[in-house]
Amino acid sequence: MVAAVSLPSQAQAVLRSRLCDPVFIHSALSSSLDTNYSKLKYLVASSVSEACNNSVLLLGPRGCGKAAVVDMVLDDLKEEHPDAISVEIARQLCLEHQLSFSKMASSDDNTEFMIDMLRECGLAHKTILFILEEFDLFAQGKQRLLYSLLDAMQSLTSQAVVIGVSCRLDADQLLEKRVRSRFSHRKLLFISPSLDDIQRLVEHLLILAKDSGLPSKYIADYNSRLTSIFSDKKFKGCLNSLMDADATTSNIQRFLFRAVSYMDMESGFLSVESFLKALSSMQRQPKMDSLQDLSILELYILVCMHRLESKEQTSYNFTSIMKEYRSIQDAYKTSDKYASTVCFRAFEHLSDRELISFGDNRWRNQALEYRPVKLLISSRELAESLKLNTTCPAVLQKLFDRERYM
Repeated sequence: MVAAVSLPSQAQAVLRSRLCDPVFIHSALSSSLDTNYSKLKYLVASSVSEACNNSVLLLGPRGCGKAAVVDMVLDDLKEEHPDAISVEIARQLCLEHQLSFSKMASSDDNTEFMIDMLRECGLAHKTILFILEEFDLFAQGKQRLLYSLLDAMQSLTSQAVVIGVSCRLDADQLLEKRVRSRFSHRKLLFISPSLDDIQRLVEHLLILAKDSGLPSKYIADYNSRLTSIFSDKKFKGCLNSLMDADATTSNIQRFLFRAVSYMDMESGFLSVESFLKALSSMQRQPKMDSLQDLSILELYILVCMHRLESKEQTSYNFTSIMKEYRSIQDAYKTSDKYASTVCFRAFEHLSDRELISFGDNRWRNQALEYRPVKLLISSRELAESLKLNTTCPAVLQKLFDRERYM
């Protein structure tokens, strides 16, 4: 005989399902005409209805909701225009148009295939949507793919929309002149939310609707208690601390999921303590796990940052770190030399692991290379990481120890 699920467990399950649903998280954006969701939907919808070509860049830091907004727009438009939009991979396009698919196709074959698809779909009055995630990577090298795609879109027979997604705010500046001249120069910037935005998001995610499938009295009591929590000074302090560390939507989502996990299962309600415990667990999260298995280049970047801070350099960025890195290479003639693009990827990986972080929001509209950055690990944690890493070069340990004990 299966035991009945308690009311608090049901409420917790409802809240967790919301917090794991990107569409629900960002659904509040659809109510305003001034959101990036509304702007992107209008651009793509008008391109479909008017049978014209278009392109746009979605720019903003990782975790700010760019991909979620794209998914919401695509879901809406596929429902509104089921026969006029195609968001498919090459294999599916081949099946739809009775063409052969080959993994061994050359670059020229793929370019010709793409142009044929644009022509076929244009004649069928169907719009192809190209979603180019990590758009800045497409802008490296000779940019042949981008040029071929945008050049083919100049044809009257084609119907396509290119949506580039990138965490680099200067992604459009990476384009060659011939590619840039064929791009529409439309950009939607996703900036970190304000405190008011975060408060609205928290309310959207945690306030229970009447149709939540829970007893109406419980919903009324739960929402009443939650509203009083929102006005509590300790709760507001939680949000401020969270913003200082990472104000992205994805981080807010993680914080709320932990708070829901700390729900008082006896009373069946969230409390101020639920949020304080969630914040404490995030701040208390040990960095040693994140420091494991770092590459030699990532260790170099951390040591360079530590050296800059040891020199009492109050503000530095990726460019400053690279100067310090090059000076080490010139002084010690090591073989650990990497291109700037490779170094930047390692730099981003350290940010993803939350071992480094960018400065306050005053610089959020600058390219990542120029935004002030700081270490989130202590000298002791870095020293331990260098000792435990069996591939750490001796010169790197020597450099770190010299700065540490000077």
